[in-house]
Amino acid sequence: MTTTITTAEARKNFADIVNKVAYGKEPVVLTRRGQEVAALVSIDELELLQQIEDHIDIEDAKKALAEPADSISAEDVWKQLGL
Repeated sequence: MTTTITTAEARKNFADIVNKVAYGKEPVVLTRRGQEVAALVSIDELELLQQIEDHIDIEDAKKALAEPADSISAEDVWKQLGL
């Protein structure tokens, strides 16, 4: 279950909130003026999200490499970009 709190409340109870996220493994969504602006997650959840993102990036790269396309050298790209 995700807890939602205001940023003002988070400032007042920061240590307790960090403990809840770190040890209780419960994400906390921060709001400002009724809008969700950030989330606090445990380091385990962050690492899992990063692994998922890496896996998706690798799969996208494999698909791109498998597609037939005209190749362009890095030097030509840099010239086109004025670098």
